[in-house]
Amino acid sequence: MEERSILGFALLGLLEKQPMSGYDLRKIFASSAMGSFSDSPGAIYPALGRLEKRGLIRGALEGSSSLRRRRVYRITPKGMAAFKAWLRKPVTRDDVIRHSNHLMLRFAFMDQSLGAEHAVRFLNEFADEVAGYLPSLRQYLEMHGSGMPFSGRLAVEFGMQEYKTLLRWARKSIALYERRRRNET
Repeated sequence: MEERSILGFALLGLLEKQPMSGYDLRKIFASSAMGSFSDSPGAIYPALGRLEKRGLIRGALEGSSSLRRRRVYRITPKGMAAFKAWLRKPVTRDDVIRHSNHLMLRFAFMDQSLGAEHAVRFLNEFADEVAGYLPSLRQYLEMHGSGMPFSGRLAVEFGMQEYKTLLRWARKSIALYERRRRNET
């Protein structure tokens, strides 16, 4: 599957949980944070068609008591393999800098798809990449801050605070997983 098809991976993740119609999927996108990946029928239905054409999902018409029959989609074994391969990808610095929303989408599906152990591994990779990126932001600000417009300097400081917040969140999440694991044993 094309790496750029984040909407496709979001659809696979939802379909892994349970079979759904395009309308059901649109409702989820429209009523949740998933909407940032698209709730447009002009995007969702073509994406479903591409996934089906590639053999990653299978759609079937289901009869109902109403006049309209709905097409319900299910993830295929090939789709499950592609989805899990996407979830297992290592976290990269580029992902942290440019695609943190994609990383959070991956993380959102980890427990259901791969289990807590993989989720913790992901969080550790994420924390390491964020922690490794922060010094370069500090260095950039030290080297260029005095020549920047005041608003530019404040914008870089905002970015640094955002990454510090992400790092605190990742470390806290790792601790919560660890606490949960201890409580289950």
